[in-house]
Amino acid sequence: MNPQLRPAGGQPFGEPHVQPHLPPLFSGAHPDQNPAAPKTYNGHDGFSAGAGNVAGFTQGPFPQQNKGGLPNGQPPQMLARHPVQGGPQGPGHAQGPTLAPVQGGLHTPLGPMQGPMLVPGQPPLHGHAAAPGMAPPTSQAQGGPMHDQLAGQMGGLSLSQRPHIPQGPLGPSRVSGTNQPPGPQQAAPQFQRYPPGPPSFGGAPPQQQQQPYYGGPPPASSQGPPLGPSQGPPQGSFQGSPQGPPQGLPQGPPQGHPQGHPQGHPQGHPQGPPQGPPHGPPHGPPQGPPQGSLQSPPQGFSQGHPQGLPQGHLQGPHQGFPQGPLHGPPQGIPHGPPHGPPQGLSHGPPQGMPHGPPHGPPHGHPQGPPPGAPYPQANGPGSLGPGMGYGGAPQGYGGPQMGHGAQPPQPQQAQRKLDPDQMPSPIQVIEDDRKARGGPFYTSKRGLVPPLVTTDFVVHDEGICSPRFVRSTVYSVPCNPDVLRQTAVPFALCISPFARLAPGESELPLSDFGEEGPVRCNRCKAYMCPLMQFIDGGRRFQCVFCKGTTEVPAHYFAHLDHLGQRSDKFQRPELCLGSYEVVATREYCKNSVFPNPPAFLFLLDVSYNSVHNGLVRLFCTHIRSILDELPKEEGQDRSRVRVGFITYSSVVHFYNIKSSLAQPQMLVVPDVHDMFVPLLDGCLVSVEEAASTVDSLLEQIPGLFADTRETDTVLGSAIQAGLEALKAAECAGKLFVFHTSLPIADAPGKLKNRDDRKLLSTDKEKTILTPQSPFYNQLGQECVAAGCCVDLYLFHNAYVDIATIGQVAKMTGGQVYKYTYFQNTQNAQDKTIRESSTQLLQEDVEGSRFLEDLRRDVSQPVAFDAVMRVRTSTGIRPTDFYGNYYMANTTDVELAALDCNKCIAVEIKYDDKLVEEEGAYVQVALLYTTCGGQRRLRLHNLSLATCVQMADMYRNCDLDTMVNFLAKQGVRHLLEQGPRQVKEGCVSKAAQMLAAYRKHCASPSSSGQLILPECMKLLPLYLNCLLKSDALSGGPELTTDDRSFAMLSLCSMDVASTVAYFYPRLLPLHDVDVDAVDLPVALRCTAEKVREDGVYLLENGIHMFMWIGMAVDPDFLQNVFAQPVAARIDIDKTALLELNTPISRRVRDIVARVRAERQRCMRLTLVRQGDKMELVFRQFLVEDRHGEASPSYVDFLCHLHKEIRNLLS
Repeated sequence: MNPQLRPAGGQPFGEPHVQPHLPPLFSGAHPDQNPAAPKTYNGHDGFSAGAGNVAGFTQGPFPQQNKGGLPNGQPPQMLARHPVQGGPQGPGHAQGPTLAPVQGGLHTPLGPMQGPMLVPGQPPLHGHAAAPGMAPPTSQAQGGPMHDQLAGQMGGLSLSQRPHIPQGPLGPSRVSGTNQPPGPQQAAPQFQRYPPGPPSFGGAPPQQQQQPYYGGPPPASSQGPPLGPSQGPPQGSFQGSPQGPPQGLPQGPPQGHPQGHPQGHPQGHPQGPPQGPPHGPPHGPPQGPPQGSLQSPPQGFSQGHPQGLPQGHLQGPHQGFPQGPLHGPPQGIPHGPPHGPPQGLSHGPPQGMPHGPPHGPPHGHPQGPPPGAPYPQANGPGSLGPGMGYGGAPQGYGGPQMGHGAQPPQPQQAQRKLDPDQMPSPIQVIEDDRKARGGPFYTSKRGLVPPLVTTDFVVHDEGICSPRFVRSTVYSVPCNPDVLRQTAVPFALCISPFARLAPGESELPLSDFGEEGPVRCNRCKAYMCPLMQFIDGGRRFQCVFCKGTTEVPAHYFAHLDHLGQRSDKFQRPELCLGSYEVVATREYCKNSVFPNPPAFLFLLDVSYNSVHNGLVRLFCTHIRSILDELPKEEGQDRSRVRVGFITYSSVVHFYNIKSSLAQPQMLVVPDVHDMFVPLLDGCLVSVEEAASTVDSLLEQIPGLFADTRETDTVLGSAIQAGLEALKAAECAGKLFVFHTSLPIADAPGKLKNRDDRKLLSTDKEKTILTPQSPFYNQLGQECVAAGCCVDLYLFHNAYVDIATIGQVAKMTGGQVYKYTYFQNTQNAQDKTIRESSTQLLQEDVEGSRFLEDLRRDVSQPVAFDAVMRVRTSTGIRPTDFYGNYYMANTTDVELAALDCNKCIAVEIKYDDKLVEEEGAYVQVALLYTTCGGQRRLRLHNLSLATCVQMADMYRNCDLDTMVNFLAKQGVRHLLEQGPRQVKEGCVSKAAQMLAAYRKHCASPSSSGQLILPECMKLLPLYLNCLLKSDALSGGPELTTDDRSFAMLSLCSMDVASTVAYFYPRLLPLHDVDVDAVDLPVALRCTAEKVREDGVYLLENGIHMFMWIGMAVDPDFLQNVFAQPVAARIDIDKTALLELNTPISRRVRDIVARVRAERQRCMRLTLVRQGDKMELVFRQFLVEDRHGEASPSYVDFLCHLHKEIRNLLS
C-alpha cells in the first residue's frame, strides 16, 4: 500500500478524481516517501541536502465560464443584441471573469456542465453516449456573427478540444493541446499578429528582396502591399466540414471533478485506465436548478476542495500523482483552486483598429451559439456562485490560505474546471510570430514594432537601427505626457550596443573622417545620421534632436537632388544606415593620446581551499589552450591583447614572464595594505612571444602551492594589484578573478560573515542583500576610471557575500560566475577526495562548465574603456539607467568593458508635449577602445512614431522589452523597499495598464470580462513569472548568495535572456524527427504537458534539466542512454552518451544548439520521474502553483482581474 501523499498545502490527498484525457503525472514513488531529507534547490547551480517541502502539482476544478467578448471594431450595441443571461451585470455583480471562446480549433457552445459525469460501474463515455442528466447533443452547428468576430479578435486562446486519445499499456496518452501538430481531421489554424494597421512586414516577398547596401538606392518594393480587409470568417456548420467533429459526439473532458474525498480508502477504485475521453460538451444544458445561493466572494486564494461531490461520482486517480489506494484527508481541510477564473478573457486590438488579414479559424468551423443565442453563464445551471468559493477573484497576491477549521464538505453539485489552455499561451504567441514575421525585417518605417526576440529574423538596415541594438517598450509615443501617465505603461529603452548579429546580417561599416572627425550638431553635439535634414542647397543641416541648424563643413559638402537628398547619400553609411561606426580622433582619447592595446590579467586564489578542491591544477592545465582564442580585430592575423598572471592568498604574488627569461620569476608583495607593482616590464606579455615562459609558469604554479596551509585570503588587495598593473602598463583591460572563500584576512576589503537566510522574503532582507562595506563600491569606481573591468569566478562551498564583492563586477560592466560545491576530484591533491565514492565527479559537473564559461569570456569581442550617452529629441529625455555600469554624472554611462551579452535599460520621461507629425528620436553614442587598441564611436539611431490616441500606443507596445525593464527596475527597488511593497507595486502597475485599456480603448462590456490588449496579452503570465523568480521572491529555500547572484545576473541580461529566464523553454525529445533541422516546438511550462512516457528538456538560460518518465519507450532509452529502462539510467552523469544512432545524434544536437544560444554554459541535470530532483524540476514549471507565495497562472489572472475591476469601479 502506498504511503499517504500530500498536496501543495501539506494535507493528505483523498481519492483522486478522474481526468481521462490526461494520464497520471509523476506516478512513481513520491519524494515525500523517502524518510531522508530531500535535496533542495539552492538557487542557480547547486543542490544541497536539507529540508524543503516543494508544492506538488495539485489540480482542482474550476467553473467553466464563457462569455462573449467584444469583436474587433464591433459597435457597443452588439452586446445588447446578444445578452448574457443568468446573472447580474455591471460592475457590481459578484461573478468571476469568464473566458470568451476564441480562434484556434473548433468552437462548440459550452453548457454549464462540461461533459458527462462518470457513474460507478460504468466505463467512460464513448462514441455517442450521453451523460446522465444531460440533454442529448445537438447535430446542428452553432455559430453566430458576433462569435465569429470574437474568434478572429482573440488570437492565442483556444477552447479545450479533446480528440480521441489512443490507449496504451499504462493508460491513455496525453494530448498536448495546441502544441500538437494538426492531424488529418484537424487543420492547424493560421494566426496573424496584429500590426498597427494593414500588415506591413517591411519589404517585398523573399523572392523579390534585394540585399540592402548603402552603395545604392533601396529596392522599390520595400513595403509589401497591404492585405485586404476581413470582416471575420464566414459562418459555417459541421456538415461538409472536414474539420468538424462527428455529429452528436460530446466534446471535452468531464468538468467539475471533485477534490474532496471521505476518509479511508476509496471505494470502487478503477482497475484500469479509462478507455477514452469524451469529445466535448453536450449541446444542451443540464437538467435541474443550481445548488446553493449566491453569497459574497471569499477572501484570498483558496486551498479548499469543492464543497461536496455528486452522488455516485467515480473516484479516479489524481492527475500527477501515483495511483493506488490513498488515505483520505481529514474532514474540513480544504485544498484546491483559486476563487474564480476569469469570466471573459478577450484580447485584441483596440476599438477602431483598421481591419487586417483574417484572424479566424478555417472556413466551416462552428463559431459559437446560433445568432441571438446567449453565451453560457457563470451562474447558470450546474455552476456555482461566488458564495461557493468561485465567484470572485482572490484577495491579495499570495494571500492567506483558508483555515483548517472549515466545516466538512456538504454534498453539492460538482464544480467545473477551467482549462488552462484557454489562457493566453506564450507558445502560441511565439509560434504565430515566427510564422508571420520570420525572415527579413526592414527598418525603413518609423515606429514599426519589431518581431519578438524569440523569432528568427534578418534585419536590413534602411536608416533605423536594428532592434537587436535598441528596443523600445512603446513604438508609438503619446504626444501628451498625461496619456502615458494615465496608462502607467513604462517608456523605456533596452540598449545592447554590441548585440550578436544573426546569420545573414552584415557587420557595421566603419567611416573615417580623418583629422576633422565626425560631423556633429553645433548645438546638442548629436552625430550625423540619416535623420538629419539638409537645407539651403546642402550648405546647412537641421538637427532632428534639437532643431538647431549647423553649417556643413567644406570637405563634407554635397549637392542635393530634386527630393532634397544628398547625391552621395548611399555612399556614406552615416547618411543611409541606422547603425555604423566612426574612427575617433585624438580629441576622443584620454589626455589626447591614442590608447595602447588592452590586456587580460588572471588572478588565481592559491589558498588551501583552492588547492584542495583542484581549482589551481584545473586552471593551469587548461588556460593555455584557452589563450589561443584571444579576441582579435577583423583583418588581424593574431590578437594584440597581452596577458599576465597574479596569484594570491594572504599575500600577493606577481610573475615576470618576459620572453627573454629562461624561467619565470616570482615577486611577492607582503604588505597588502599598500599595494604596488614590483616590476614595470614583464608583467604583461604577448602569448605568442612568451609562449615558453607562460607554459613553464603554468606547469610550476600547482607545485609551488601544493603544501600551502593558508586559509585566510584577501580579495580587495588582489584586485588592487591587478588595477595597478594595468595603470603601470597605461592600458585598459579585464581582470579574471578566481576566488574560493570569504575574504577574512586582515587587509582592505575584509568582510565578516553576516549570512542569515531567514531574513529573505522579509522586510529586513535588504540588510543582507546590500553591501556591508563601501570598499568594493569605491574600488569599482577606481577600476572604471582606469578602464579596468572585473569578472568574478566564485568556487565556494560556504557564504562569500556576493552582495558585497559582486559590486566591483557590477560597477565595471563585468559579470559574476558561480560554481557552488566545486570539487575537481581527478586533480585534487587530497587522496581521500580522489577516492571518495560518495561525491560526484565534479570535473565533469562544474569543471567543464567553468572551462566553457571561461573560454567564451576570453574569446568574445569586448569594448574597453567605454562611455555611452543617450540623446533624445526635444520633449523627452533619459532619466534612470539600469544595468552593470557606473555614472559619475547624470548623462554619461561609464563601462570599463562591454560585450555582446550586456544590456542597459533606460527610462525615458517627458519634458514637454510632442508634435504628432515630427515623431520622437533617440541616438545612442558609444565611445570605446577595440581589442586592437583603436578608439571608435558606435552609433545607433532609433525613430519612433507619435500618436494622439491611447489606442495607438497600446497597438504598438513591445512586451518583451517591457518585461526586461520591469525586472531590472524591480531588482533595484528591492534594495530600497521591502519585497511585499515591490510585488504590490508591480501588480498595481500592471492592473493600471490593463484597466486604462479597458476603460479608454475597449468597447463597453460586462465588468466580468477580462480584456487584454493584443500586444500585452501575456503580461499577466510574464508578471507572475517575474514575481515568482529567484531574483524577486527567493526565500529561505535559497542561500543568501544564491539570491544575490540571481539579482546581479538579472541586472545585465538582455531582452532575449529575460524572456527565457522567466518563462523556461520545455522541449519534448521522445518524439522528435531525426531528420528535422529545427528545434522541436516547445510546450507550455505546466505539469499538464508532461507525460510519463516522455522525455523533456527544460532550460532557462542558467539551468538545464532532462526529465525522463518511467514509461518511456525502451527503444528510445536504449538508443539514447544505452539502457532499456529508466530506472537503470545513471542520472549523476551530466553528458549524454555519444551513441552512433540517429536519435542519439539528434538529441545531442538539440542540447548543443540550446547551449549555444545562451550566454552561459548550462550544466545538464538528468531528472528521473519520482526521484528527489523532481522537486527542483517542478519549480521551473512556472504556470503551476508552488505554495502560498507562488500562485499558478490562473490564480494570478484572477487576482489581477480583481485589481482591474477595483480600479474601474
